[in-house]
Amino acid sequence: MPAYVFVEIEIYDEELYEEYKKMTPNTIEAYDGKFIVRGGETEHLEGDWNPERIVVLEFPSVERAREWWESEAYTRARLVRQRAADTKMIILEGA
Repeated sequence: MPAYVFVEIEIYDEELYEEYKKMTPNTIEAYDGKFIVRGGETEHLEGDWNPERIVVLEFPSVERAREWWESEAYTRARLVRQRAADTKMIILEGA
């Protein structure tokens, strides 16, 4: 069953975040993941949620998404992202 990683990002260091963006794609691909959404324009429909940047990743399973999250390669990238932005991230099991 597929799994989706939803990420809401508020960037406060654009230059450092660009470094993170270069580090991340190979780590995702190594765990059979792919980008579904990568920071495209958003349109507000309802409520008070107005995110700056949204990213959605797809993995073949929750387990594979967790393996990516816990991997050494992504941990290096994650530490860069955490210095560059505030992030909210969840894994959601697909149908």
